[in-house]
Amino acid sequence: MTGRTEYPRPQFVRETWRSLNGEWEFAFDDADRGLTEKWYASGGPFAQTIQVPFVYQCALSGIGSSEPHDIVWYRKSVELEEPDAQTDILLHFGAVDYDTKVYVNGCLAGTHTGGCTPFSVNITNYLKAGMQEIVLRVFDPHTDEFIPRGKQFWREKPDAIWYTNSTGIWQTVWLEWVPKKHIENVTYKVRFDEGRVDICCRGARVSAQDMLQYRVFLEGARIAEGSTAWIAETAEASVDVICSQIFHLNIHDEGISWTPEHPVLFDVELSLVEADGNIRDRAASYFGFRKIHTENGMVYLNNKPYYQKLVLDQGYWREGLLTAPEDAAFVRDITLAKDMGFNGCRKHQKAEDPRFLYWADRLGFLVWGESPSPVMYSKATAGQMLCEWREIVERDYNHPCIVAWVPLNESWGVPQIERDRCQQHFALTMYHYLHALDDTRLVVSNDGWQMTETDICAIHNYRHGGKDEPEIYAQYREMLADREGLIRNPSTWRSIYVDGYSYRGEPIMLTEFGGIAYDAARCSGWGYTCADTEKEFLEAYSRVIDAVYASKALWGFCYTQLTDVEQEINGLLTYDRKPKCDVKKIREINERPHRCCITHNPPS
Repeated sequence: MTGRTEYPRPQFVRETWRSLNGEWEFAFDDADRGLTEKWYASGGPFAQTIQVPFVYQCALSGIGSSEPHDIVWYRKSVELEEPDAQTDILLHFGAVDYDTKVYVNGCLAGTHTGGCTPFSVNITNYLKAGMQEIVLRVFDPHTDEFIPRGKQFWREKPDAIWYTNSTGIWQTVWLEWVPKKHIENVTYKVRFDEGRVDICCRGARVSAQDMLQYRVFLEGARIAEGSTAWIAETAEASVDVICSQIFHLNIHDEGISWTPEHPVLFDVELSLVEADGNIRDRAASYFGFRKIHTENGMVYLNNKPYYQKLVLDQGYWREGLLTAPEDAAFVRDITLAKDMGFNGCRKHQKAEDPRFLYWADRLGFLVWGESPSPVMYSKATAGQMLCEWREIVERDYNHPCIVAWVPLNESWGVPQIERDRCQQHFALTMYHYLHALDDTRLVVSNDGWQMTETDICAIHNYRHGGKDEPEIYAQYREMLADREGLIRNPSTWRSIYVDGYSYRGEPIMLTEFGGIAYDAARCSGWGYTCADTEKEFLEAYSRVIDAVYASKALWGFCYTQLTDVEQEINGLLTYDRKPKCDVKKIREINERPHRCCITHNPPS
């Protein structure tokens, strides 16, 4: 078994890389002896093996124990030739949960705190002739309520809305050979209304005599190329993508814009060229030409009103927990969701693997980007959230599929936000901070309720009643019918906006609802209401969608949820991704006309 083998960073591709997924030596360190006994240098009691990138709690790791262990160690021997004087070797980690120390040949080479973002270590100066030894110590305090944990439970067995904990490496580990003088990254700022894209690269050890060369392709045809100088390790170019050549290409009626219906992507080749014409570094990338904004109570995609039909996606798998068992699993999830008539998802309490975002870009699937939340609030927690979100935005900025950021959900991590000014300031800070990092996307301040300033009024309401509760369903339809009902009648004791903030005309979306439990093959599990047969399930789904579509105020929704997860059986698919009913019937329901589209008027 070799683990996941696909290229792990699809937005910035080099040819010289090597996966380190597969078997690693592994040890628990419940007594916290490893640092004192120098397991990173002395060998240590690595009595087990584990399949990376799967956490020890899941079956695909080869261990499959849900017993909590706060400290774990990894070790792998890797044979590497010493690089030449012009080359560095970088050791990359897609994500390690939570606090990581990296040792190479007995020396501390790097550290990272945070469970959902990538980090890299330049290991060149730690290498020796022949075999290299890489050791990791990971600390993941499973009962700590102040670190971002998302849906990970602090107890051994999952329960209610909480799932099995994850500790350690859960995304790809890999090596990359780069010239000492190289392109570090690229950012694409799409200026949709101007027909341009700004390309900005950061370089390492570049000089004023070096140049960045770029070539932009659409469907294999080169539409733009040029070069620009490096200034203070940065190179920038503004590229017109609406040039005369583009209209000679065989482009569909929607033109060059990226949408879920027509996910057009531009391919880019980047080269770092020295003064003598020598190409020192190359990388391949891509971008999508799209714009998202709000106006008149509606969301606009590429300056056209766009009704979002999202599905809540927890991103868990039976065999791998947070880690997909294979790259094709991402394709299956997106394809099944689109087959059911959804045009996107809200990734819930998880910063998803870049491979999922790559396939969402390629297949055409909107994504609301979220991150794991802590349970409680502290000043240290606030600082860590700011740090993790900076890393999330830096990693995912170029993905056209992402149209919104969701820094907070249902007041998790800010439980006293209703009246605690400190927590309100934090929520407001996150809103403005994300806009400061990324002014090309929408930001939802606190999805569900108790919002401060926000680009979308995102409301949760599961009070739709069961098949034998017509009065509750009638009340549900009335609550969703117009703005007054949605804003003034929250589904819980929590207000839609906190003290001092109010609705200001932003689009209103129902971003959690449904959660209908049904699985004919299981006798246990839960949801917000239940159905006993496939017919009842479809009828219940039809009822809740009809209530949404009858609303004069809603401009989109996010249904709970795509798949079952452990004890939850409220998915449209089982935990093993088997549809619970004919997906075409779900699609037929989702494709019914909604009131705002029928009237062609903004929500009211």
